[in-house]
Amino acid sequence: MYLLENPVLQRELLVNLRTARSFLLLLLYQVLLAAIVYFAWPQVDRWDPSQSHDEALKLFDLFFLGQFILASMMAPSFAAGALTGEKERKTYEMLLASPLKPGAIVIGKLFASLAHLALLIFTSLPIVMLCLPLGGISLWEVLCAYFILILAVITFGMISIACSSFFQRTSASLVVSYLIILPIALIGAMFWQFLQSAGVVRLIFLMVTVPIGSGIIVTLLFYGTAWRLLYPSDMGSEGKEVVDLDKEAEEAVGLVIQRDQFPDKLFAPAKRTKLLADNVNPVYDKEIHSEIFAQGTLMLRVVIQVSMFLAIPLMAICLYIFPQYAPYYISYVILFNMLVGPVFSAGSITSERERETLDLLLTTEITPWQILSGKFLAGLRVSSVLTMFLLWPMLLACVMVSFYWTNWLSVVGYLATVLLTCVSTGMIALFCSVTFRKTAHSLMGTYLILMALFCGPLAFDYFAQLAFSQSDAPIEVVAVVPGQTPGTAVVEKTLPIQIAEKLKLISPFAATVNIPMTFEMNNIGDIEGSWKDYLTYVGITITMNIVLFIVMTGLFHSRWRVAS
Repeated sequence: MYLLENPVLQRELLVNLRTARSFLLLLLYQVLLAAIVYFAWPQVDRWDPSQSHDEALKLFDLFFLGQFILASMMAPSFAAGALTGEKERKTYEMLLASPLKPGAIVIGKLFASLAHLALLIFTSLPIVMLCLPLGGISLWEVLCAYFILILAVITFGMISIACSSFFQRTSASLVVSYLIILPIALIGAMFWQFLQSAGVVRLIFLMVTVPIGSGIIVTLLFYGTAWRLLYPSDMGSEGKEVVDLDKEAEEAVGLVIQRDQFPDKLFAPAKRTKLLADNVNPVYDKEIHSEIFAQGTLMLRVVIQVSMFLAIPLMAICLYIFPQYAPYYISYVILFNMLVGPVFSAGSITSERERETLDLLLTTEITPWQILSGKFLAGLRVSSVLTMFLLWPMLLACVMVSFYWTNWLSVVGYLATVLLTCVSTGMIALFCSVTFRKTAHSLMGTYLILMALFCGPLAFDYFAQLAFSQSDAPIEVVAVVPGQTPGTAVVEKTLPIQIAEKLKLISPFAATVNIPMTFEMNNIGDIEGSWKDYLTYVGITITMNIVLFIVMTGLFHSRWRVAS
């Protein structure tokens, strides 16, 4: 009943693994790994494994860390909607009323949601085996690393299933899953890199600690989720479409949002008691007062508490103790907005489709510009205010730490980068909401685009430095360089490295590093950046957002206005 004859597991596997999308994803994943091996293979006529193992170790770390980060990003996308999907399809009560035990439902959902991800990982093993002839690593190290990776996937999946049991919407479950999983994944990746020189000792230590930690987390969450299914507190999904926020605030444990007090009213304004004034965008007013928080504020309260809990030690280290690491804290704020921002905009248009109210909205006298701007500004207001909660320590540091007094322009650059990120995440999420038909697909599409734009250039730069910095590509040596000492030799960078450096201009994470900072102390090195590269990022980002808004307005006119 739990595995061999589990109807939930059998049904989910048949539905998920037989789709064309699953085969296409498997093909793209294998092509990507094969391309990495091909380009990262040492470009030499004869390779002597006994002389150097550095290239093989770097390639192995690239494979493991890459798949580990991908697993941490993909596991919630597969598992966070396991139970919320049943609630959205109005089949949750039927599932609980079946003869299945709660534990069988949890196991069926867990293994079914992770089966596709596990298939991707296992099929990558033969390609990784091609790295063994390079030396430096053994077969047992590869198998141990994959065992640790599978345990991590199961742990991340169980966290997502537990979040799915708490929320009514997949978007809320997905965001909270990411907030919990990503810090664990980043700590694990940093720990793996920190013990890189330990070799076999690293794997032995992880083979002892990871199974124990994973077993404890999975066991606790499994029994907790099964108990919630046995004694459900969210029965009656038809009556859970709209939540009474006042009653929810009275019953809330921990953080309580007061919509009539500062600063809560900045992102959650109180209920309207007067008629709507003239020349006010009705779409924006409706979104900000009722639509965004129609499902309650549980996700919002969890996001605020988790983000502040993680930000406190990070801001103490990066802003006050070691101010030269300020870009890392700004990167954390950007990552937070990447996770939270799309939630409030990715369902703007798709929710109208799902409720079958889009045609009614289009038959009104409200113009497409008013519809899109109202939806966008409502989501931007909530996401930007939540993000700014993490920026007040930066402003406080500008007053308390003298290093920032002479770098006020750099602080302005940091704030502008975060603001542009808020606008970009909201605009891309709204674009996906216009393009897709379901909110879950729109949200996942937004996350994929954001990862490709923000994180993809950094990953490609790391790979280019690994694969092409030691290649035998032709180099150009210039004897005399204008502005430099005669006789200075300049080596031309290879084409992939040049492309990687250009692509980094679109990433806000790279933009934070491009902001120069000067420290007048011997023990603190200056942050050498380039204002030219930073301004290029600003120009590209602003242009991208304007183009996206124009395209969305055109889609409204061509696809729906004419059709209606």
